[in-house]
Amino acid sequence: MALLKMESVLADFHLQALTLAEQGQWDTAHDLVEAHNDEFSCLIHGYLHRVEGDEFNARYWYTRAGHTMPENRLNEELERLKQLVVQSS
Repeated sequence: MALLKMESVLADFHLQALTLAEQGQWDTAHDLVEAHNDEFSCLIHGYLHRVEGDEFNARYWYTRAGHTMPENRLNEELERLKQLVVQSS
């Protein structure tokens, strides 16, 4: 039961970071995810660096999450990440 509760808390956290990013609050979203090393935080961190235009850093964070940096558009990636978080919770 505690594991499910923690997964739900993390999903809420990830969705909050993605919502902030969608609202243009890059710094706040970045502050949320930069201290976390779970897969979704790393993916979101990579996405945020793509938004910033820092492909080197973005690629690092996608790789750290165990993924290849996608070549999709930023709005497509934001939607993809939101779907992944919802599906995993």
